[in-house]
Amino acid sequence: MPTPPLAYQPPVSEILEALDLVGLADTLELPQFAHVDREMVGEVLHEFGRFAAEVIAPTDRLFDLEGATLTGSAAVSVPHAVARAFGQFVDAGWGAVAGPAEYGGGGFPPAVGMAIHEMFTSANMALSLNPLLTQTVIELLATRGSEDQRARLLPGLVSGRWAGTMILTEPQAGSDVGGIRSIATPLGEGHWSLSGTKIFITWGEHDLGENIVHVVLARTPGAPAGTEGLSLFIVPKFRLDARGDMGERNSLRCARLESKLGIHGSPTCEMAFEGAEAELLGEEHGGMRAMFTMMNSARLGVGMQGPSVAERAYQQALDYASTREQGRSRGTPPTAVSPILGHPDVRRMLLSMRTTTIAGRLMVYLASHHREMARFGTSEAQRSADLAMTDLLTPIAKAWPTDAGVAAASLGIQVLGGTGYIEETGMAQRLRDARISPIYEGTNGIQAIDLVMRKLPGCEPSLRRLLDDMEQAAAAPAEGLDETRACLDEALSAVRRVSAGLLAMVRERPVDALAGASAYLEMVGTTLAGWLMLRRATRHGDQDRGGDAATESEFFATEHLARVVGLVRPVLAGAERLGGLAGPAT
Repeated sequence: MPTPPLAYQPPVSEILEALDLVGLADTLELPQFAHVDREMVGEVLHEFGRFAAEVIAPTDRLFDLEGATLTGSAAVSVPHAVARAFGQFVDAGWGAVAGPAEYGGGGFPPAVGMAIHEMFTSANMALSLNPLLTQTVIELLATRGSEDQRARLLPGLVSGRWAGTMILTEPQAGSDVGGIRSIATPLGEGHWSLSGTKIFITWGEHDLGENIVHVVLARTPGAPAGTEGLSLFIVPKFRLDARGDMGERNSLRCARLESKLGIHGSPTCEMAFEGAEAELLGEEHGGMRAMFTMMNSARLGVGMQGPSVAERAYQQALDYASTREQGRSRGTPPTAVSPILGHPDVRRMLLSMRTTTIAGRLMVYLASHHREMARFGTSEAQRSADLAMTDLLTPIAKAWPTDAGVAAASLGIQVLGGTGYIEETGMAQRLRDARISPIYEGTNGIQAIDLVMRKLPGCEPSLRRLLDDMEQAAAAPAEGLDETRACLDEALSAVRRVSAGLLAMVRERPVDALAGASAYLEMVGTTLAGWLMLRRATRHGDQDRGGDAATESEFFATEHLARVVGLVRPVLAGAERLGGLAGPAT
C-alpha cells in the first residue's frame, strides 16, 4: 500500500546559508534596511518555516485534488481549508514582510521575501502563485506608479487584503506579445474603457481577497503596431474611488477555467474585459518597459519554483529510500535485505536531486541579491554595475533552476519506482506541478534567446567579470575540492571560447546563434552552478564545517559540471543541422 505524502520540513538553515553566501550582510548595511539585522532575518524565516510546515503544507494535496471551482456567476472559489490557511497567512502579515514600510510593510530586503516565497512554494506551489503575483504588482507600482496610484493601491496590496495579477496573453498573442489586440479607449479625465479577451491568467479570479488589481497590456486607438504600441493599465475587479475605497464590480469576468496537467489549485482563467474601467500606468505606449519590471521580478520567483519543488521531492525520496527494503546492497549479509539507499544508483539519483536543488537555490538568490543592490545601492556606479549583472543573470536564474527542478521531480518518481507513479503518494504531483515552471513567464527557450541575442552582446563586461571571479575561485587552493576546481577550470575555458564564437555569430549569422542558444544557457548555467557549489564548500571549510558540502560539490562537478565541455558542439554547430525536420504532409 503506497504511503501518504511526507510532511514538509523547511530547510531554513540552508536558506540562511544561501543568503549569507550571496551577500546578505552587504544588503543589511544599506540605509534602506538599517532596522533589520541578521538575527531578525533568522527569526522571521524560522517562524515562517514553522508556519509553512504546519499551516500551508497540509493543504497541498487537498488543493491538488479539489482545485478551484468556477460557478455560474463567474465567481471562482477555493476549498474552505485552503481559504482558511491563506487567511492566516494574510492575518499574520507574512505577505507584507518585504513590503514597503511606508505602505504598511515590514521593509525587509526583497531576498527575505524570496526566502518566504521558497518555503511557501515547497509547501503549496499552486497557492504560492497568488502572493507571488501580488508582490510583482507591488514592485511595479512602487517603482513606476504615480504617487496617487501608490497611495490608493499599495496599502491593500501590501497587507494582502487585495491581490494582484499580470495580464498579457491573448489567444493569438502568447510569447509574441506584439500581437495583442485588446483595446483601451480614453474617456477623459484619466479614465479609460478596456475591452478584450485574455487567456492563461493565473489567479485571474478568486475569493481569497477583497479586491484584485489587474495589470493589463492593451493598445490605445491609433497606437503603432507591435510592442511599441502597447500601454499598461490598472483594471481593478471592484472600481475604486479617489480615496481607494471599493465601489461596484467592474466590467470584467472569468469566462472559463483551464484544466491543467499540474498546479490544479491555481485558477488559470480566461478573462473577458467588456468596457472595464481602467487607468493608465506610466506613459502611453510605454507598456512593455513598465511590464518588464513585473516580468523580471516574476521570472526570479518562477526560477525559485525549481528548487522549491525539488526540495519537497528530495525529502520524500530520501525518506522512502531510507526505509524501503529491496534487494541486497554490497556488505549486507546473504540472508538479509537492505534499504534501497544502499544501492549506488539510488544514491546517485538522490545526490543529483540534492546538489541541483542547492545550486538552483544559490543561483536565484545570487540574482535576487544583485537585483536588490541595483535598486537600493548607495552609489550610481554600484547600482549600474548590479543592474547589468541582474540583466545577465535573470534569464539563467529563471531557466536553469526550473529545468533542474523538473529533472529532480522526475528522479524523485524514479527513486520510489512504481510507488512514485501512484498518485496517492504525492510524488507524481511534484512532477506535474514542476512542469509548468520552464514554460510560463517566458519559456526557457525564450530565456536562452534573450541571453544570447541581447544579454551576451549588451552585458559582455558583466560576463567577463563573472567569469574572472569564477577563474579566481578555480585557481585558489581548496582542500578536498580538486575535482570541482578541475572541472570548473575546464568549463570556464569552454565558456570563454564559445562566448566569443557566439558573439561573432550574433553579428554575422544570427540564425546559427539562435540554434545554439538553449545549449549555451545550459552551459553557462551549469558553470555558474559549479562555481556556487565551490563557494559553498569553501565557506563550509572556512567555518570548519567541511564534510558534506565538499562531497556534494565534488559530486556535482563529476556528474554535472564535467558535461559542460560536451555542449561546445551543439552551441556552435549552427542551424543547418535543424533542416532535416520534415514538415507536415501536403
